[in-house]
Amino acid sequence: MPRTPRPTGPDDGRRANRVLAVPVTLLTLVTAFFCWAALVTRPAGPWDDGAYAGIAVACLVALVAATGALGLWLLSRRALGWAWAAPALILAAVAAVRWASIA
Repeated sequence: MPRTPRPTGPDDGRRANRVLAVPVTLLTLVTAFFCWAALVTRPAGPWDDGAYAGIAVACLVALVAATGALGLWLLSRRALGWAWAAPALILAAVAAVRWASIA
């Protein structure tokens, strides 16, 4: 018995890919939070190793979350577009610059 083909149209597969917009958005929000935490944390002086470690960890978590958001975006880039990836890219750059500035 022959299979009936699925209907194809301009929206074929895009609805399923838009489901990935939720985790991309959540990971971008996590990236923004840890980026903010890294930016507002100020060490009391050069001896404040705890603050420097906190900044480094916040930057690392921000970069990991941004990488996850960009990875999910790559899976559905046809449906989501560049506007979904831009915030994660910008926040990853901010986290990388902040991490490099504490060294």
